[in-house]
Amino acid sequence: MKKRPQIVAVSGFSSNVGKTTLVCELLRELPGWEAIKLTRGHYRSCGRDPAGCCVSDLLRDEPVVRSGREANYEAGKDTGRFWDSGASNVHWVIVKDGQVEQGINGALSRVEAEGVIVEGNSFLEYVTADLAIMCARAEGGKVKPSARRALASSDFLYLSTLGATAVTAKRQLEEFSAALAIKLDLGGLPIVTREDFPLLLSPIYRCERLARSSSESTTRMKKAVAPLRSHDLLPHSRR
Repeated sequence: MKKRPQIVAVSGFSSNVGKTTLVCELLRELPGWEAIKLTRGHYRSCGRDPAGCCVSDLLRDEPVVRSGREANYEAGKDTGRFWDSGASNVHWVIVKDGQVEQGINGALSRVEAEGVIVEGNSFLEYVTADLAIMCARAEGGKVKPSARRALASSDFLYLSTLGATAVTAKRQLEEFSAALAIKLDLGGLPIVTREDFPLLLSPIYRCERLARSSSESTTRMKKAVAPLRSHDLLPHSRR
């Protein structure tokens, strides 16, 4: 049975909050890992209007999963940046609303590495991540409904600071949150910035060590209980 990869989710309040930049930073620290980019068909607008939706011409009746450098590398685009940051493989999932579960599971089934970083929000309704990071601009902005739902599954709130100190960024977030008509339910979520980057890596490294230790224990156990050869079962006098 194929082993499930370690899954790190990078979600965001909206577009342009630093999700892709954070994915790239993580990939540079996690050699050999793969990446998945999830794009929903109404990313810009609903429907199949090419002027309103950046992937409307790619939508199909079934989820589209483009894997491999030849299928999805384009310099400057998110998938191209993943490759340039050291991803061992990149999978681009293109879906409509009702295809998210099938699409993300299809992409995960292609992952061969020990771990994968998934950029997106809505897939967290169908997949349990080992670590989930929510990205936001410290000074605020739009908060998508899918981001509010994903907050409940998040382990960290990562603030893109644009040069501000951690103290200033956290104060800006407090001011932004206080002004919202619908308050954010952070539930004591740890709030981190680039200065706290090692905190994001530590649970990943811990899971890697546990997985490696478990694998080694399983190997030792298999060797210990390996069936004896028929030769070993014969009385000594008959060998």
